[in-house]
Amino acid sequence: MANLENIKARKTLDHIEPYSPGKPIWEVQQELGLERVIKLASNENPLGPSKLAVKAIEQGVLGLNRYPDADASDLKAAIAKEHGVEKTQVIPTNGADELITLISEAFLEPGDEIIVPDPSFSEYDFGAHIMGAKVVKVPFAQGFAFDVDAMIAAVTDKTKIIYICSPNNPTGTYMKKQDVQKLLDAVGDTLVVFDAAYSHYADAEDYTDGTEFIRQGYPLLTLKTFSKIYGIAGVRVGFGIAADSIITSILKVKEPFNVNTLAQLAATAAVSDHEHVTQSREINTRGLEYLYGAFEELGLPYTKSMANFVLVKLGDEGETLYQELMKKGVIVRYGKGWGLPEYVRVSIGTQEENEFFVQALRELIQK
Repeated sequence: MANLENIKARKTLDHIEPYSPGKPIWEVQQELGLERVIKLASNENPLGPSKLAVKAIEQGVLGLNRYPDADASDLKAAIAKEHGVEKTQVIPTNGADELITLISEAFLEPGDEIIVPDPSFSEYDFGAHIMGAKVVKVPFAQGFAFDVDAMIAAVTDKTKIIYICSPNNPTGTYMKKQDVQKLLDAVGDTLVVFDAAYSHYADAEDYTDGTEFIRQGYPLLTLKTFSKIYGIAGVRVGFGIAADSIITSILKVKEPFNVNTLAQLAATAAVSDHEHVTQSREINTRGLEYLYGAFEELGLPYTKSMANFVLVKLGDEGETLYQELMKKGVIVRYGKGWGLPEYVRVSIGTQEENEFFVQALRELIQK
């Protein structure tokens, strides 16, 4: 009889922590016996999905006996038109998470290094560790500002990729355009992956989503998603924009049918749903201002955000308040996994959901 303990996984898996998503509503309801639960943990769009996307899905259901378009041709064309790039510069993927893994598979080898700001999105680390590469973390400066000089100083001859999440998850802060320029000019031929998943929410005059630098010929890949402002997280669609040569390398490691038919149809329709984008921005702006006011009233420090969430400091009672909020039917994201045990990240919900959260928090803090 074989000994299953002798079936050894790759050693690099010792460095990998599986991604821990926010708890779903139904699970909290079952665990705590709650009738009413709101989820403000996963930065989802409270407005719901783009109506154009929903209509496209409804019309496309009867074609599910056919394989998806392996090239996602219509979706590529729609994205290219929206962003002013060539179709050959676009790669759609099964959520932005898959693209991060594909980038890792295409460009990283054992012993290579990636540079990531800290704290940031954990999938960058995941992709590197899968390939046996080393993750070099560069802490943010005061107020969670990007420390561009420190990122430049961290570059070595082993650096293959620099990740910039802007606006950054979980802090909501962004890298100013002049700092992106400074970084690109300093790092030469190193690939910069610019994660602009929350770019639609950023309204600062000196914000960039990175595509302008792609047009100028820099080795930068802009990564985006349909999960946030377009509200179709459930069908999993992301995409990257970069120079043809970079996209060609990634295509070599991509599965042929990675974006399913309904996802392609939904995303192609959502790209042109500018009304949904505008309404989502307006809801988000009002929600941010409401939460800022509530946190100031409660004496809680927070970080101004360019995204659809706010990082708020609850202090030494952070974990306890996170658990107590859940008992009251409010799911937020606890910051311990980012090395921020005094913080929680709160997604913007509907006004009614925002008020429900604030009332629950107020009751816990003032009791």
